[in-house]
Amino acid sequence: MSPKKWLRQASLYVHWPYCEKRCTYCNFNKYISKQVDHEQMKRCLGKEIQSLIYLSGIKEITSIFFGGGTPSLAEPSTLGHVIETVAKEATLADSAEITMEANPTSVEATKLREFKAAGINRLSLGIQALNDRDLKILGREHTVQEALSCLSKAKSLFPGKTSLDLIFGRPFQTLELWQDELHKTANLLADGHVSLYQLTLERGTALFKSVQNGELTVPDTDVTAEMYEMAVQTLKKSGLKRYEASNFARNASAESSHNKSYWEGSQYIGVGPGAHGRFIVQSEGGTAREARIQTLEPKYWMWEVEKRGHATRKAVEQTRQEVMEEILMLGMRTKSGVPNKRWLRFSDDVPLAKIFGGHPMLSDFIQFGLLEFSPERLVATERGLNLIDSLMPTIINILHDYNWKSPRKELSDCMDSKEKIDTG
Repeated sequence: MSPKKWLRQASLYVHWPYCEKRCTYCNFNKYISKQVDHEQMKRCLGKEIQSLIYLSGIKEITSIFFGGGTPSLAEPSTLGHVIETVAKEATLADSAEITMEANPTSVEATKLREFKAAGINRLSLGIQALNDRDLKILGREHTVQEALSCLSKAKSLFPGKTSLDLIFGRPFQTLELWQDELHKTANLLADGHVSLYQLTLERGTALFKSVQNGELTVPDTDVTAEMYEMAVQTLKKSGLKRYEASNFARNASAESSHNKSYWEGSQYIGVGPGAHGRFIVQSEGGTAREARIQTLEPKYWMWEVEKRGHATRKAVEQTRQEVMEEILMLGMRTKSGVPNKRWLRFSDDVPLAKIFGGHPMLSDFIQFGLLEFSPERLVATERGLNLIDSLMPTIINILHDYNWKSPRKELSDCMDSKEKIDTG
């Protein structure tokens, strides 16, 4: 891909902030509301897309991902409006991947056909566990039976394009129980794609408090490491190959092209409350990538969008060091690693070899069979990918030894949205 073409492309992330309830482990930007103004949300999402596509100078949207929150609680017409707006403001190929996250409840399952008619062509189901006790501990609203029923319907509507999420390291979970879940997932449930997530105890969540108080216990780090390796081997034997540290697909067509765009360092636009983005503001003559975040709370986000077209709370021009760190952190989690050809797109023509070639700490990892390095690529081996989170601090420290001489430039730091409203 030529640099010029790359500058014209981006993926789009759309954040739907509302949920029916908050799961016990979740600290995402989400809100519980029984009185969602769907018409205003639809109008504001469309308006912010128009504004940010214009600012970015993007001519082609390569994929769309509706995340949350619970976007399957939105009206299908809202998602359809978003897709139509994108198609009007930029090129959106008929084959572009358009994914929606969904909870596998019976209520949401009844709307899947409408979402498909609105333009959704890939589904990501938050099944999380195949054990009713564990689902209750996690605060999920569905049962295993509901999940299986929803998954069956999803697979018929989105054949080969249905992904399911599973969490491991849950309270009371044993290796034996996890192995059973993996066999069910690989042999009976998976429709081409599985995403694994190790349970993280986030401060402020109900689950964190329960563990801190001794009401619940979670498996120790050695057990969760064994769970992960067990998952890799079990899914592999069933034909689900790891193409990123936490993602498995039966074939290339089942891989998430949207997520791959993140891992490869491509530009992406984030719209909706609390959404993040990474893109160059080409309409204003920008040449450096900005890290952007939209206003968090929905009512303030909508107020700002109605007033000025978008609700970017903060935009910071990334330094070369920050960009390259992201390229490494994300790329090294993938099976393909970081190709030098891609690296040069961001590094101002500084090759991988100039930074990593012959470095003693990297040489140790290579000798232990954890990494492979050549002038063409830096990549983790299968064994190294199992340990990539522990390898990355050293790899990043090697990067830090190189002086990019690129200062940070903060472009905007908006005042609190409530203060804006109160002061008029």
